[in-house]
Amino acid sequence: MPAREPAPPAPNAGRRSERSRRAIYDSALALVAEVGYPRTTIEGIAARAGVGKQTIYRWWPSKAEVLMEAFLDLAERSAREAGEQPYTFPDTGDLAADLKAVLRATVDELQDPRFDAPSRALAAEGLVNEELGRQYVAKLLEPSLQLYVERLRSAQEAGQVRPDVDPRIALELFVSPLAQRWLQYTGPISHDYTDTLVDYALYGIAPRSTP
Repeated sequence: MPAREPAPPAPNAGRRSERSRRAIYDSALALVAEVGYPRTTIEGIAARAGVGKQTIYRWWPSKAEVLMEAFLDLAERSAREAGEQPYTFPDTGDLAADLKAVLRATVDELQDPRFDAPSRALAAEGLVNEELGRQYVAKLLEPSLQLYVERLRSAQEAGQVRPDVDPRIALELFVSPLAQRWLQYTGPISHDYTDTLVDYALYGIAPRSTP
């Protein structure tokens, strides 16, 4: 009796799902960069990704959720490619150096075409779309801002920042000007610019007394 041919391997559903998820992420980010958030639709994302729209609805309740998750995934992948851990903040004991390092990395990210167009579209739409705005702050901004808070509190404990300073307000001295320049094109963003923000925030702009 001839031996039976071995059965073909069963399809790997997990791998297929991961491919589909990756295609959806890439399609969502590309589409929002090309046509803006209002004209981005679940149907458009599905068509571009080569999946059925029910596949998207099975995993996400709205296009906002798709885009938020896609953007977070992009940030994590980029950090891994750079050999970094996402959502980390250096604590070398030198507060100025640590702040400058993080803000320089932020400048590099904002100038990366992969980030610039989709993040600009999401940020701009979040100003007029209350639901998206809340998600943008909660999922994308707040985790990063909390890292600044923790680093400034560490500096307070080390005696490098006055104990009466509110870290949540203090971080806005260098984060908010950068965000405004980037969003509104009020000036160029660069490493020199963010280094200067840190110097001004930490050392003030009043004349220094000579010894």
